[in-house]
Amino acid sequence: MKINKRFLLSFVAPFMILVSAIGLLYRDNSRKIFYLPMGLMGIIIIVEKGLSRKVDRKNLLQKIKSYQKVK
Repeated sequence: MKINKRFLLSFVAPFMILVSAIGLLYRDNSRKIFYLPMGLMGIIIIVEKGLSRKVDRKNLLQKIKSYQKVK
């Protein structure tokens, strides 16, 4: 059975947030700052993907509506 690379990559951002949260909770105070950028990048990846998906759907709907007006 072949595993799709995109399927595996979809778990990277939530895993980054999880590792960051664990690091922030269980490390001593001097090392907590190292986990913050990883968590922020995971959040940014998820938000950016959601926004780009929304824009792509909006553009597709506009194209469909433009073709309906031509008839």
